[in-house]
Amino acid sequence: MSKKITGIAASDGYAHAKVYRLIEPDLTIEKTEIEDPAIEIERLKEAIEKSSAEIGRIREIAAQSLGEEEAQVFDAHAMILSDPEMTSQVEEAITTNKINAEAAYEEVTDTFITMFEGMEDNPYMQERAADIQDVCKRVIATLLGVSLPNPSTIDEEVVIVAHDLTPSDTAQLNKKYVKAFVTNIGGRTSHSAIMARSLEIPAIVGTGTISDEVSEGDMLLVDGIEGTVLVDPSEDEVAEYATKAEDFEQLKAEWEKLKDEPTVTADGKQLELAGNIGTPRDLEGVLEHGGEAIGLYRTEFLYMDSQELPTEDEQYEAYKEVLEGMEGRPVVVRTMDIGGDKELPYLALPDEMNPFLGYRAIRISLDQDEIFRTQLRALLRASVHGRLRIMFPMIATLQEFRDAKAIYEEEKEKLQSKGVEVSDSIEVGIMVEIPAAAVLADQFAKEVDFFSLGTNDLIQYSMAADRMNEQVSYLYQPYNPSILRLINNVIKAAHAEGKWAGMCGEVAGDQTAVPLLVGMGLDEFSMSATSILKTRSLMKRLDSSKMEELVEKALNEATSNEEVKALVEEYTK
Repeated sequence: MSKKITGIAASDGYAHAKVYRLIEPDLTIEKTEIEDPAIEIERLKEAIEKSSAEIGRIREIAAQSLGEEEAQVFDAHAMILSDPEMTSQVEEAITTNKINAEAAYEEVTDTFITMFEGMEDNPYMQERAADIQDVCKRVIATLLGVSLPNPSTIDEEVVIVAHDLTPSDTAQLNKKYVKAFVTNIGGRTSHSAIMARSLEIPAIVGTGTISDEVSEGDMLLVDGIEGTVLVDPSEDEVAEYATKAEDFEQLKAEWEKLKDEPTVTADGKQLELAGNIGTPRDLEGVLEHGGEAIGLYRTEFLYMDSQELPTEDEQYEAYKEVLEGMEGRPVVVRTMDIGGDKELPYLALPDEMNPFLGYRAIRISLDQDEIFRTQLRALLRASVHGRLRIMFPMIATLQEFRDAKAIYEEEKEKLQSKGVEVSDSIEVGIMVEIPAAAVLADQFAKEVDFFSLGTNDLIQYSMAADRMNEQVSYLYQPYNPSILRLINNVIKAAHAEGKWAGMCGEVAGDQTAVPLLVGMGLDEFSMSATSILKTRSLMKRLDSSKMEELVEKALNEATSNEEVKALVEEYTK
């Protein structure tokens, strides 16, 4: 009889293939005394150079297979490798302690890792510990003359099983051969889960022990919808899953037929389904999946993919490409959202106890307004090439919005006085991700053209729980009545002033949340490209007046995330 292992369903789909255990080689180091530090320092430099070249290649693979946004993590790895502070400490350890390069490298990086892991109130720094670990393993493997697992060489159908998948591992997966992956740790918002959805392969994370429970070559059945794995399934189970997989493929084929269909509910209510993008290259995916708009263009990747602040002309070309590519359909461009977990090597940001609640996004733009003005000029010039909507991120107070809007108006006036053509139909709105703005939405709605709810941050700020922290991940509750009331407040405030409200967080494509959002009257839903057609299919089956009843119960009778989920199931049977 087969063994069943349960985890968190992170990416839809079914797979049946043999196990490929992504287990690392023994990287145990023996500390030895050396006579000539110069030889060890040379070995270190060569290992760093080789590792740097490998990371460059992995980044290229990631950009092609996953898109520019997911490839950005390898820029952080390259920065760690080239960090002069770390390298000089290793060289000093070699010279002073007369020890071999690998021992010195491990000692120094362990100190950094321990320091960052201990910063419990700073999730950004805790995540950097994992990046240093990834880089450290690569350098030490090179120094020891052993090879790290290379998923890019897999040439037969497999299910990858690992304790966790590093960004380096995930970037090298070829979906022709890698049919699914299952890990011990992780959640729906972890790097590997998001990458799996981009690759459109089934994934289950957070099983706890799968890497200890299966052996190389075992056959697995992966159910990425229910979050279950069957080890060495029977013929009957294989046949049952084959039918499920066939049904799922038919379902995807049905969704595909909706590519050019309008987004309407069963009772004829028109909605807008949009895609989130990080670069102009991501546009193709949104259009292929039937996106009717761009609901979030994350412009920070223009800044992160450059060695210096991007010029006005460079930004203008990028915005123009997206606006023209959408052929008159709306494009919401979020102004620079740097800070938190997104740093720029060429922009000195202060060291902060909690950068997510610190100097970031609109706060930087208003403080260093020349950077902001350059971006706004590029956007204003590009506005004639399409239907532009500009969104300011991380707005907490009405004054912040007024200050940002005033700078926008100044730059618009300057351009027009020079005879530069600017569209007269640009909309200017805010991203609602801070509870203070959600609560005061009725006042904001008098002055903004639109709202777009950023639920990823809105939920973690409302619940005071970092969504990447496994100890408190149970508090990432998108259907909690408190969160739903905030969202409902924003939508109602917008409509009371004749404005529209959208959503660009993960919740917009969440199949449990969609019926609730339809019932609240959300106008625009923006999500990963791969979720668009599935969501359009769901919307076509929903009666908006029935969903309004559902919302009424969820807001006024339910007391928990679980109760709301049960209500949604009851109303959408």
